[in-house]
Amino acid sequence: MIDNSSEPLLPSPTGPARKHSWRAGALAVAAVILVGLNLRMGIASASPLFHDLQDMLGYGTFIAALLPTIPVLCFAIAGAATSMVIRRTGLELGIAISLLLLTAGLALRVVDSTWALLAGTVVGMSGLSICNVAMPSFIREHHGNRAASMTAVYTTTMSIGATLASAVSVPLAVQAGSPTTALALWAIPAGLALLVFIPLSLSGKRPAAQPGAHVATWPLLLTRRGLLFTTVFGIQSLLVYTVVGWLPHILISRGLEPAAAGLMLGIVQAVSIPTVMVMLWMASKPSLLRIAFVVTTSCSVLGFTALLLLPVELSLLTSVFIGLGFGVFPLVMLMLSRSGGSAQETTALSTVAQSVGYLIAAIGPFVLGLLQGALNSWTTGLAIMLAFAVVQLLFCYKLGGLRTEADARQLTEVDGSAEVERS
Repeated sequence: MIDNSSEPLLPSPTGPARKHSWRAGALAVAAVILVGLNLRMGIASASPLFHDLQDMLGYGTFIAALLPTIPVLCFAIAGAATSMVIRRTGLELGIAISLLLLTAGLALRVVDSTWALLAGTVVGMSGLSICNVAMPSFIREHHGNRAASMTAVYTTTMSIGATLASAVSVPLAVQAGSPTTALALWAIPAGLALLVFIPLSLSGKRPAAQPGAHVATWPLLLTRRGLLFTTVFGIQSLLVYTVVGWLPHILISRGLEPAAAGLMLGIVQAVSIPTVMVMLWMASKPSLLRIAFVVTTSCSVLGFTALLLLPVELSLLTSVFIGLGFGVFPLVMLMLSRSGGSAQETTALSTVAQSVGYLIAAIGPFVLGLLQGALNSWTTGLAIMLAFAVVQLLFCYKLGGLRTEADARQLTEVDGSAEVERS
Protein backbone atom coordinates (compact mmCIF):
# COMPACT_ATOMS: atom_id res chain seq x y z
CA MET A 1 0.00 0.00 0.00
CA ILE A 2 1.05 3.59 -0.48
CA ASP A 3 2.78 5.14 2.48
CA ASN A 4 2.30 8.88 2.68
CA SER A 5 3.23 9.24 6.32
CA SER A 6 6.17 11.47 5.50
CA GLU A 7 3.98 14.03 3.75
CA PRO A 8 0.44 14.83 4.89
CA LEU A 9 -2.15 15.08 2.11
CA LEU A 10 -3.77 18.12 3.65
CA PRO A 11 -1.96 21.43 3.87
CA SER A 12 -1.35 22.83 7.31
CA PRO A 13 -4.50 24.60 8.49
CA THR A 14 -4.40 28.25 9.47
CA GLY A 15 -5.83 27.46 12.89
CA PRO A 16 -5.01 24.76 15.41
CA ALA A 17 -5.01 21.26 13.92
CA ARG A 18 -7.97 19.08 14.80
CA LYS A 19 -6.91 16.54 17.40
CA HIS A 20 -8.57 13.17 17.12
CA SER A 21 -9.17 11.17 20.25
CA TRP A 22 -9.10 7.40 20.06
CA ARG A 23 -12.91 7.45 20.09
CA ALA A 24 -13.10 9.86 17.16
CA GLY A 25 -10.52 7.78 15.30
CA ALA A 26 -12.50 4.58 15.87
CA LEU A 27 -15.68 6.29 14.72
CA ALA A 28 -13.92 7.56 11.60
CA VAL A 29 -12.82 4.01 10.72
CA ALA A 30 -16.30 2.62 11.45
CA ALA A 31 -17.80 5.36 9.28
CA VAL A 32 -15.69 4.33 6.28
CA ILE A 33 -16.65 0.67 6.74
CA LEU A 34 -20.39 1.27 7.17
CA VAL A 35 -20.70 3.79 4.36
CA GLY A 36 -18.77 1.45 2.10
CA LEU A 37 -21.13 -1.42 2.96
CA ASN A 38 -24.17 0.70 2.08
CA LEU A 39 -22.93 2.29 -1.15
CA ARG A 40 -24.18 -0.52 -3.40
CA MET A 41 -26.57 -2.44 -1.14
CA GLY A 42 -29.64 -0.44 -2.12
CA ILE A 43 -28.87 -0.89 -5.81
CA ALA A 44 -27.59 -4.47 -5.87
CA SER A 45 -30.52 -5.70 -3.74
CA ALA A 46 -33.07 -4.36 -6.25
CA SER A 47 -31.57 -5.76 -9.44
CA PRO A 48 -32.39 -9.48 -8.89
CA LEU A 49 -35.97 -8.46 -8.00
CA PHE A 50 -36.76 -6.28 -11.03
CA HIS A 51 -38.47 -9.20 -12.80
CA ASP A 52 -40.66 -9.97 -9.76
CA LEU A 53 -41.36 -6.28 -9.12
CA GLN A 54 -42.59 -5.79 -12.69
CA ASP A 55 -44.86 -8.84 -12.41
CA MET A 56 -46.27 -7.67 -9.06
CA LEU A 57 -46.70 -3.95 -9.79
CA GLY A 58 -47.48 -4.27 -13.50
CA TYR A 59 -45.39 -1.36 -14.85
CA GLY A 60 -44.31 -1.24 -18.50
CA THR A 61 -41.08 -1.12 -20.50
CA PHE A 62 -40.34 2.57 -19.82
CA ILE A 63 -40.50 2.19 -16.02
CA ALA A 64 -38.54 -1.05 -16.27
CA ALA A 65 -35.77 0.79 -18.16
CA LEU A 66 -36.00 3.81 -15.84
CA LEU A 67 -35.59 1.95 -12.53
CA PRO A 68 -31.93 0.90 -12.94
CA THR A 69 -31.22 4.34 -14.43
CA ILE A 70 -32.61 6.41 -11.52
CA PRO A 71 -29.62 5.77 -9.20
CA VAL A 72 -27.18 6.94 -11.86
CA LEU A 73 -29.23 10.07 -12.66
CA CYS A 74 -29.49 10.89 -8.95
CA PHE A 75 -25.75 10.49 -8.58
CA ALA A 76 -25.29 13.02 -11.40
CA ILE A 77 -27.88 15.62 -10.37
CA ALA A 78 -27.65 15.45 -6.57
CA GLY A 79 -23.91 14.84 -6.75
CA ALA A 80 -23.44 18.17 -8.53
CA ALA A 81 -24.76 19.93 -5.42
CA THR A 82 -22.41 18.15 -3.02
CA SER A 83 -19.77 20.88 -2.91
CA MET A 84 -22.40 23.47 -2.01
CA VAL A 85 -23.90 21.21 0.66
CA ILE A 86 -20.52 20.48 2.22
CA ARG A 87 -19.56 24.18 2.23
CA ARG A 88 -22.77 25.03 4.10
CA THR A 89 -22.93 22.14 6.55
CA GLY A 90 -19.39 20.84 6.94
CA LEU A 91 -18.14 17.47 5.72
CA GLU A 92 -19.41 15.21 8.51
CA LEU A 93 -22.86 16.80 8.86
CA GLY A 94 -23.32 16.76 5.09
CA ILE A 95 -22.64 13.02 4.97
CA ALA A 96 -24.96 12.45 7.95
CA ILE A 97 -27.78 14.25 6.10
CA SER A 98 -27.14 12.10 3.03
CA LEU A 99 -27.38 8.93 5.13
CA LEU A 100 -30.70 10.14 6.57
CA LEU A 101 -32.02 10.51 3.02
CA LEU A 102 -30.71 7.05 2.12
CA THR A 103 -32.39 5.43 5.12
CA ALA A 104 -35.72 7.19 4.53
CA GLY A 105 -35.73 6.41 0.81
CA LEU A 106 -35.02 2.71 1.27
CA ALA A 107 -37.69 2.45 3.97
CA LEU A 108 -40.29 4.09 1.69
CA ARG A 109 -39.97 1.22 -0.76
CA VAL A 110 -41.92 -1.01 1.66
CA VAL A 111 -45.15 0.36 0.12
CA ASP A 112 -46.51 -1.94 -2.60
CA SER A 113 -46.86 0.64 -5.37
CA THR A 114 -44.90 1.88 -8.35
CA TRP A 115 -44.86 5.49 -7.10
CA ALA A 116 -43.34 4.44 -3.74
CA LEU A 117 -40.73 2.34 -5.53
CA LEU A 118 -39.79 5.29 -7.76
CA ALA A 119 -39.95 7.95 -5.02
CA GLY A 120 -38.00 5.84 -2.52
CA THR A 121 -35.32 5.14 -5.10
CA VAL A 122 -34.99 8.85 -5.96
CA VAL A 123 -34.73 9.95 -2.31
CA GLY A 124 -32.40 7.16 -1.27
CA MET A 125 -30.09 7.44 -4.25
CA SER A 126 -29.92 11.23 -3.90
CA GLY A 127 -28.54 10.70 -0.40
CA LEU A 128 -26.17 8.05 -1.68
CA SER A 129 -24.80 10.44 -4.30
CA ILE A 130 -23.55 12.85 -1.62
CA CYS A 131 -21.69 9.98 0.04
CA ASN A 132 -20.16 9.02 -3.31
CA VAL A 133 -18.72 12.47 -3.86
CA ALA A 134 -17.83 13.36 -0.27
CA MET A 135 -16.15 10.16 0.92
CA PRO A 136 -12.81 10.73 -0.87
CA SER A 137 -12.56 14.02 1.03
CA PHE A 138 -13.59 12.32 4.28
CA ILE A 139 -10.85 9.71 3.80
CA ARG A 140 -8.36 12.45 2.96
CA GLU A 141 -9.25 14.52 6.04
CA HIS A 142 -9.58 11.74 8.63
CA HIS A 143 -7.11 9.18 7.22
CA GLY A 144 -4.68 11.33 5.27
CA ASN A 145 -1.56 9.36 6.22
CA ARG A 146 -3.17 6.05 5.22
CA ALA A 147 -5.36 7.07 2.29
CA ALA A 148 -4.52 3.97 0.21
CA SER A 149 -5.31 1.46 2.96
CA MET A 150 -8.58 3.20 3.88
CA THR A 151 -9.54 3.43 0.21
CA ALA A 152 -8.97 -0.33 0.06
CA VAL A 153 -11.21 -0.81 3.13
CA TYR A 154 -13.84 1.49 1.61
CA THR A 155 -13.99 -0.21 -1.78
CA THR A 156 -13.71 -3.71 -0.28
CA THR A 157 -16.64 -3.18 2.09
CA MET A 158 -18.57 -1.72 -0.85
CA SER A 159 -18.05 -4.99 -2.74
CA ILE A 160 -18.92 -7.06 0.34
CA GLY A 161 -22.17 -5.14 0.78
CA ALA A 162 -23.08 -5.56 -2.88
CA THR A 163 -22.19 -9.27 -2.83
CA LEU A 164 -24.36 -9.87 0.22
CA ALA A 165 -27.29 -7.88 -1.17
CA SER A 166 -27.17 -9.61 -4.57
CA ALA A 167 -26.90 -13.11 -3.14
CA VAL A 168 -29.63 -12.90 -0.49
CA SER A 169 -32.07 -10.55 -2.22
CA VAL A 170 -34.29 -13.24 -3.78
CA PRO A 171 -34.27 -15.59 -0.73
CA LEU A 172 -35.02 -12.58 1.51
CA ALA A 173 -38.01 -11.65 -0.68
CA VAL A 174 -39.29 -15.22 -0.43
CA GLN A 175 -39.01 -15.14 3.37
CA ALA A 176 -40.58 -11.68 3.60
CA GLY A 177 -43.41 -12.63 1.26
CA SER A 178 -42.96 -9.51 -0.89
CA PRO A 179 -40.11 -8.04 -2.98
CA THR A 180 -40.93 -4.50 -1.78
CA THR A 181 -40.68 -5.55 1.88
CA ALA A 182 -37.34 -7.18 1.14
CA LEU A 183 -36.09 -3.95 -0.47
CA ALA A 184 -37.12 -1.88 2.56
CA LEU A 185 -35.14 -4.09 4.96
CA TRP A 186 -31.91 -2.62 3.54
CA ALA A 187 -32.78 0.62 5.37
CA ILE A 188 -31.51 -1.08 8.56
CA PRO A 189 -27.76 -1.06 7.68
CA ALA A 190 -28.17 2.47 6.29
CA GLY A 191 -29.59 3.53 9.66
CA LEU A 192 -26.59 2.01 11.44
CA ALA A 193 -24.23 4.10 9.30
CA LEU A 194 -26.27 7.19 10.18
CA LEU A 195 -25.93 6.44 13.91
CA VAL A 196 -22.13 6.42 13.57
CA PHE A 197 -22.08 9.72 11.69
CA ILE A 198 -24.27 11.57 14.22
CA PRO A 199 -21.47 11.98 16.84
CA LEU A 200 -18.96 12.75 14.06
CA SER A 201 -21.22 15.50 12.72
CA LEU A 202 -21.68 16.97 16.21
CA SER A 203 -17.93 17.11 16.85
CA GLY A 204 -17.01 18.20 13.32
CA LYS A 205 -16.30 21.86 12.63
CA ARG A 206 -18.34 23.82 10.17
CA PRO A 207 -16.02 25.22 7.49
CA ALA A 208 -14.66 28.67 8.21
CA ALA A 209 -15.20 31.36 5.63
CA GLN A 210 -11.61 31.67 4.49
CA PRO A 211 -10.60 33.80 1.50
CA GLY A 212 -9.61 31.57 -1.41
CA ALA A 213 -10.91 28.40 0.28
CA HIS A 214 -13.59 27.87 -2.38
CA VAL A 215 -12.44 26.01 -5.48
CA ALA A 216 -14.50 26.52 -8.66
CA THR A 217 -15.81 23.15 -9.81
CA TRP A 218 -16.93 23.37 -13.43
CA PRO A 219 -13.83 25.04 -14.92
CA LEU A 220 -12.05 21.77 -14.12
CA LEU A 221 -13.84 20.28 -17.14
CA LEU A 222 -11.64 22.49 -19.32
CA THR A 223 -8.48 20.86 -17.96
CA ARG A 224 -6.90 17.64 -19.21
CA ARG A 225 -7.06 16.18 -15.71
CA GLY A 226 -10.73 17.01 -15.24
CA LEU A 227 -11.65 15.59 -18.65
CA LEU A 228 -9.73 12.36 -18.08
CA PHE A 229 -11.20 11.74 -14.64
CA THR A 230 -14.71 12.58 -15.84
CA THR A 231 -14.55 10.39 -18.95
CA VAL A 232 -13.06 7.39 -17.17
CA PHE A 233 -15.41 7.70 -14.23
CA GLY A 234 -18.38 8.01 -16.59
CA ILE A 235 -17.55 4.98 -18.71
CA GLN A 236 -16.63 2.71 -15.80
CA SER A 237 -19.86 3.72 -14.01
CA LEU A 238 -21.85 3.08 -17.20
CA LEU A 239 -20.48 -0.45 -17.38
CA VAL A 240 -20.80 -1.17 -13.66
CA TYR A 241 -24.38 0.03 -13.28
CA THR A 242 -25.48 -1.66 -16.51
CA VAL A 243 -24.18 -4.94 -15.07
CA VAL A 244 -25.64 -4.32 -11.61
CA GLY A 245 -28.98 -3.26 -13.08
CA TRP A 246 -29.47 -5.86 -15.81
CA LEU A 247 -27.20 -8.91 -15.39
CA PRO A 248 -29.74 -10.98 -13.41
CA HIS A 249 -32.53 -10.03 -15.84
CA ILE A 250 -30.33 -11.02 -18.82
CA LEU A 251 -29.51 -14.39 -17.28
CA ILE A 252 -33.13 -15.04 -16.24
CA SER A 253 -34.31 -14.34 -19.80
CA ARG A 254 -31.80 -16.94 -21.02
CA GLY A 255 -33.22 -19.62 -18.72
CA LEU A 256 -31.36 -19.23 -15.41
CA GLU A 257 -33.36 -19.39 -12.18
CA PRO A 258 -33.82 -16.01 -10.39
CA ALA A 259 -31.89 -17.11 -7.29
CA ALA A 260 -29.02 -18.39 -9.44
CA ALA A 261 -29.03 -15.16 -11.48
CA GLY A 262 -28.79 -13.13 -8.28
CA LEU A 263 -25.93 -15.37 -7.17
CA MET A 264 -24.07 -14.65 -10.44
CA LEU A 265 -24.29 -10.93 -9.69
CA GLY A 266 -23.03 -11.72 -6.19
CA ILE A 267 -20.07 -13.56 -7.71
CA VAL A 268 -19.27 -10.48 -9.82
CA GLN A 269 -19.13 -8.43 -6.63
CA ALA A 270 -17.22 -11.11 -4.69
CA VAL A 271 -14.53 -11.39 -7.36
CA SER A 272 -14.05 -7.63 -7.19
CA ILE A 273 -12.99 -7.88 -3.52
CA PRO A 274 -9.56 -9.50 -4.05
CA THR A 275 -9.30 -7.48 -7.26
CA VAL A 276 -9.44 -4.28 -5.20
CA MET A 277 -6.53 -5.45 -3.08
CA VAL A 278 -4.39 -6.43 -6.04
CA MET A 279 -5.16 -3.26 -8.01
CA LEU A 280 -4.40 -0.96 -5.07
CA TRP A 281 -1.16 -2.84 -4.37
CA MET A 282 -0.17 -2.32 -7.99
CA ALA A 283 -1.21 1.33 -7.76
CA SER A 284 1.18 1.78 -4.83
CA LYS A 285 4.04 1.19 -7.30
CA PRO A 286 4.18 4.18 -9.68
CA SER A 287 5.54 1.99 -12.47
CA LEU A 288 2.60 -0.44 -12.16
CA LEU A 289 -0.32 2.01 -12.05
CA ARG A 290 -0.84 2.06 -15.81
CA ILE A 291 -0.45 -1.73 -15.97
CA ALA A 292 -3.14 -2.07 -13.27
CA PHE A 293 -5.53 -0.01 -15.39
CA VAL A 294 -4.78 -2.07 -18.50
CA VAL A 295 -5.21 -5.42 -16.70
CA THR A 296 -8.59 -4.63 -15.15
CA THR A 297 -10.03 -2.93 -18.24
CA SER A 298 -8.89 -5.82 -20.44
CA CYS A 299 -10.81 -8.18 -18.15
CA SER A 300 -13.86 -5.95 -18.59
CA VAL A 301 -13.57 -6.31 -22.38
CA LEU A 302 -13.34 -10.08 -22.02
CA GLY A 303 -16.31 -10.14 -19.64
CA PHE A 304 -18.64 -8.24 -21.96
CA THR A 305 -17.46 -10.36 -24.90
CA ALA A 306 -18.34 -13.49 -22.92
CA LEU A 307 -21.73 -12.07 -21.90
CA LEU A 308 -22.48 -11.33 -25.55
CA LEU A 309 -21.29 -14.63 -27.05
CA LEU A 310 -21.17 -17.43 -24.47
CA PRO A 311 -24.17 -19.61 -23.48
CA VAL A 312 -25.83 -19.13 -20.08
CA GLU A 313 -24.20 -22.37 -18.85
CA LEU A 314 -20.88 -20.48 -18.82
CA SER A 315 -22.23 -17.47 -16.91
CA LEU A 316 -19.82 -18.21 -14.05
CA LEU A 317 -16.86 -17.47 -16.34
CA THR A 318 -18.59 -14.31 -17.55
CA SER A 319 -19.18 -13.17 -13.96
CA VAL A 320 -15.54 -13.72 -13.01
CA PHE A 321 -14.20 -11.62 -15.89
CA ILE A 322 -16.72 -8.81 -15.26
CA GLY A 323 -15.85 -8.85 -11.55
CA LEU A 324 -12.16 -8.47 -12.40
CA GLY A 325 -13.16 -5.52 -14.59
CA PHE A 326 -14.70 -3.78 -11.58
CA GLY A 327 -11.14 -3.09 -10.40
CA VAL A 328 -11.18 0.20 -12.31
CA PHE A 329 -13.25 1.90 -9.60
CA PRO A 330 -10.78 1.71 -6.68
CA LEU A 331 -7.96 2.93 -8.93
CA VAL A 332 -9.95 6.00 -9.94
CA MET A 333 -11.09 6.68 -6.35
CA LEU A 334 -7.52 6.43 -5.05
CA MET A 335 -6.29 8.83 -7.71
CA LEU A 336 -9.14 11.22 -6.83
CA SER A 337 -8.32 11.11 -3.11
CA ARG A 338 -4.66 11.90 -3.88
CA SER A 339 -5.35 14.71 -6.37
CA GLY A 340 -5.55 18.38 -5.54
CA GLY A 341 -3.59 20.47 -3.08
CA SER A 342 -6.40 20.57 -0.50
CA ALA A 343 -9.62 18.84 0.54
CA GLN A 344 -11.54 21.59 -1.29
CA GLU A 345 -9.74 20.79 -4.55
CA THR A 346 -10.32 17.07 -4.04
CA THR A 347 -14.04 17.65 -3.46
CA ALA A 348 -14.28 19.90 -6.53
CA LEU A 349 -12.56 17.34 -8.77
CA SER A 350 -14.63 14.50 -7.30
CA THR A 351 -17.82 16.51 -7.82
CA VAL A 352 -17.20 17.26 -11.48
CA ALA A 353 -15.95 13.75 -12.26
CA GLN A 354 -18.89 12.05 -10.58
CA SER A 355 -21.76 14.42 -11.47
CA VAL A 356 -20.90 14.64 -15.19
CA GLY A 357 -19.59 11.08 -15.20
CA TYR A 358 -22.89 9.72 -13.91
CA LEU A 359 -24.78 11.59 -16.64
CA ILE A 360 -22.65 9.62 -19.10
CA ALA A 361 -23.29 6.46 -17.10
CA ALA A 362 -27.08 6.87 -17.28
CA ILE A 363 -26.92 6.02 -20.99
CA GLY A 364 -26.03 2.41 -20.25
CA PRO A 365 -28.86 0.91 -18.17
CA PHE A 366 -31.56 3.08 -19.80
CA VAL A 367 -30.60 2.38 -23.43
CA LEU A 368 -30.01 -1.31 -22.75
CA GLY A 369 -33.48 -1.60 -21.21
CA LEU A 370 -35.18 0.28 -24.06
CA LEU A 371 -33.38 -1.74 -26.73
CA GLN A 372 -34.36 -5.00 -25.10
CA GLY A 373 -37.98 -3.87 -24.90
CA ALA A 374 -38.02 -2.72 -28.53
CA LEU A 375 -36.06 -5.59 -30.09
CA ASN A 376 -36.87 -8.35 -27.59
CA SER A 377 -33.15 -9.13 -27.62
CA TRP A 378 -30.08 -8.20 -25.58
CA THR A 379 -27.61 -8.60 -28.45
CA THR A 380 -27.51 -5.03 -29.83
CA GLY A 381 -27.32 -3.45 -26.40
CA LEU A 382 -24.55 -5.76 -25.23
CA ALA A 383 -22.55 -5.04 -28.40
CA ILE A 384 -22.75 -1.33 -27.53
CA MET A 385 -21.58 -2.08 -23.98
CA LEU A 386 -18.64 -4.04 -25.38
CA ALA A 387 -17.67 -1.00 -27.48
CA PHE A 388 -17.75 1.17 -24.34
CA ALA A 389 -15.48 -1.38 -22.59
CA VAL A 390 -12.91 -0.99 -25.39
CA VAL A 391 -13.08 2.83 -25.15
CA GLN A 392 -12.61 2.52 -21.37
CA LEU A 393 -9.39 0.59 -21.89
CA LEU A 394 -7.97 3.34 -24.12
CA PHE A 395 -8.84 6.20 -21.77
CA CYS A 396 -7.63 4.34 -18.68
CA TYR A 397 -4.28 3.83 -20.39
CA LYS A 398 -4.01 7.63 -20.61
CA LEU A 399 -5.23 8.19 -17.04
CA GLY A 400 -2.69 5.69 -15.75
CA GLY A 401 0.08 8.01 -16.95
CA LEU A 402 -1.34 11.03 -15.11
CA ARG A 403 0.67 12.12 -12.08
CA THR A 404 -1.16 13.37 -8.97
CA GLU A 405 0.15 15.95 -6.50
CA ALA A 406 0.88 13.18 -4.00
CA ASP A 407 2.87 11.26 -6.61
CA ALA A 408 4.87 14.38 -7.41
CA ARG A 409 5.68 14.89 -3.72
CA GLN A 410 6.78 11.25 -3.40
CA LEU A 411 9.08 11.56 -6.41
CA THR A 412 10.52 14.81 -5.05
CA GLU A 413 11.26 13.09 -1.74
CA VAL A 414 12.85 10.10 -3.49
CA ASP A 415 14.97 12.35 -5.69
CA GLY A 416 15.99 14.39 -2.65
CA SER A 417 16.99 11.30 -0.71
CA ALA A 418 19.02 10.02 -3.66
CA GLU A 419 20.81 13.37 -3.92
CA VAL A 420 21.68 13.23 -0.24
CA GLU A 421 23.09 9.71 -0.68
CA ARG A 422 25.19 10.79 -3.67
CA SER A 423 26.59 13.75 -1.74
